[in-house]
This record gives sequence, structure tokens and C-alpha cells, in this order.
Amino acid sequence: MVGGGQLARMTHEAGIPLGVRFKLLSDTPRDSAALVAGEVVVGDHRDLDTLREFARGCDVITFDHEHVPLEHLRALRAEGVAVRPGPEALAHAQDKGVMRARLTELGVPCPRHRLVADPADVTRFAQEGDGYPVILKTVRGGYDGKGVWFVRSEADAAEPFRAGVPVLAEEKVDFRRELAANVVRSPSGQAVAYPVVESVQVAGVCDTVIAPAPDLAPELALRAQELALRVARELDVVGHLAVELFEVAGADGEPAILVNELAMRPHNSGHWTQDGAVTSQFANHVRAVLDLPLGDPRPRARWTVMANVLGGDYPDMYQAYLHCMARDPGLKIHMYGKDVKPGRKVGHVNTYGDELADVRDRARHAAGYLRGTITE
Repeated sequence: MVGGGQLARMTHEAGIPLGVRFKLLSDTPRDSAALVAGEVVVGDHRDLDTLREFARGCDVITFDHEHVPLEHLRALRAEGVAVRPGPEALAHAQDKGVMRARLTELGVPCPRHRLVADPADVTRFAQEGDGYPVILKTVRGGYDGKGVWFVRSEADAAEPFRAGVPVLAEEKVDFRRELAANVVRSPSGQAVAYPVVESVQVAGVCDTVIAPAPDLAPELALRAQELALRVARELDVVGHLAVELFEVAGADGEPAILVNELAMRPHNSGHWTQDGAVTSQFANHVRAVLDLPLGDPRPRARWTVMANVLGGDYPDMYQAYLHCMARDPGLKIHMYGKDVKPGRKVGHVNTYGDELADVRDRARHAAGYLRGTITE
């Protein structure tokens, strides 16, 4: 696996019961997965020679992130390395402009959008619709709210262009809530779909995920799953695909969905599956890239809630564990071994049960206590 973050850490964990030998290319020896993986190579994923040396002896290469240069992946594949997902698929996760163009070609519903050249062009884009505000995104490199701007005027629009990469303008969507459809697809074409979830964002960062999404019409949930499976097939995704969605009011007033983002790797909106699904997203990603039969994606409980633990004040983690575990014996804690920085994702908790209000309160309390924002 290329990338040493928490996604690699949890993918490694999922491969252990299968006896999978897991080799890691990490930026530093202190990255989350590098702390636990048995075979770690420290190197730059942007360097082709480093990637070539890393790939020696590997049956398949997969990814913790989507930032490996596509030309390097094409070179590896030409030399006989199995790269999953492949560079043609990953192009749609690396470049939002490419992604929007392809989804539009496929007839997939998306927000109104186009590439813009400068702040004056942003104003023209705004005037083509309902005016300001609009959303600006750098086409490459953004995540967790980074590389995204909420722009109210032409004067506000200058900052995104300073990054020196193309800028995508999108209409500001009046959405009811954010959803995510997570699917997994193998090279042989087998695919599974997890229940559609609600993803609650705070300051551009995922805070809470509720599985399944409450009060989601069954026909809309089915439509979202079918859309995600179709995108995975059309883009030839191998492994886990997260399709982030907006739930909106359609032209007829009925609920509808628009695609916001794609991620071709395990995803924050699927962390609930570790404890809430028969087969987790991480286990199914391992199975998919090795072309093994995929596991059952069905939920184990009526409701599962995942809450992210963000960096805060940790005076005594052992005491925090004592409190959280004693208060809620059913709580599942997943910490990533990362240095704590304000607002950084350092772990998550999962809770599950039959009553949504109770399950949600338990998750939020534990995440808040581990962060230090709740003290009792």
C-alpha cells in the first residue's frame, strides 16, 4: 500500500486474519501505519525509482491516498505490476475537472460547474446561474475542506488562483444534507454496496456518520447505490469507492441526489463498517484488490454511528479510556497513533444499537471526551 496514514493502518489490520503480507511505502517512519506494519519502506511516492523498488515482490499495489503521479502508475503497469485501482480510474479522483467532465458525459447528476480562468470568469459563471455565492475548488490536491472556497464576490475569488492549478467553479447547492454511497468492486466485476449513510460535516471536516441515513426514502437509497455501482463500473474502479452526495429537492419537489466528490480508497464515511457491518470496507478493499470473493456488506445492527476524534487537549489518555470504556462497554475506540494537532483526525469511535438517539449520543459523548471538550 502506498501511503502511511490511518487508512493504511486499518487496511493492514483487516488483512491480518487472511495472512496477507502487507508492505508499506510511507513518507516517514512515524506515520500512522508505519508504526504497526511489519515491512515499511520510507520514501517519496512521487519518485518513480522509489516506486519501482517498492513494487518488487508485491502481487498488487493499492493506495492510502490518490496523489501518486499517474505517469508513474502507467510505467509500473507497463512493467507488469498490478496497480489497483488503475491510473485511468484514479485520474477521476485526482482531478476534479476530469471527474466532472466524465460524470457529465455519463449523465450522472452533478452541480452546475465549469473550469474558470480568473476572477472575472468566476463572475461570468455566477451570472450564468443565480449569481453569487459560488464554490471554487482547485482541481487537484484538496481534501477535508482544503482547496475549497465559498466565494461571495469577484474580490473574494482571487485566492484560489494563487495555487497555480486550474480552478473549478460550482454552483452553491441548497442541499438538505450530505450522503455517501460506498461500494467495492473486484477486477472480475463482482461488486457490493453498503447502506447509504448520512455524513455530517463541521468546518469542512467529517464529524459524524450515521448508518443507515435516517429517513432516507428506500427508492432514493437504491438510486444512490445503483449510481455508485454504475460509476465504479464505468470508471473501472477496483477496490473501495466512496461517492459523496448532496440530497436536494428535485425539479418536482421530490428528493434527489447530486454527486459531490469521489474517493477511490477506504473512506471516512465507511469507518462505521469496522464494527457495524458483516464485512468492513477495509476487509472488502483487501479482498477486491486481491480479486478474492467479496464479503457481506450488510449492517450488524439497526443503527451504527461513527464520530471522529479531532485533536484537542489530551492530559491523560489512559484516564480518558477508563472513563469512556466504563461508561459505555459497547463503545468501540479506534485511535491512529498520530501526533495530536488541533483539528487533526486522530481517531474515531463507533457505537451501535436499536435506538438512534441513544447511539448518536454515546458516540458524540465519547468523541468529545477523548478530545477534551466534554469532561464528565
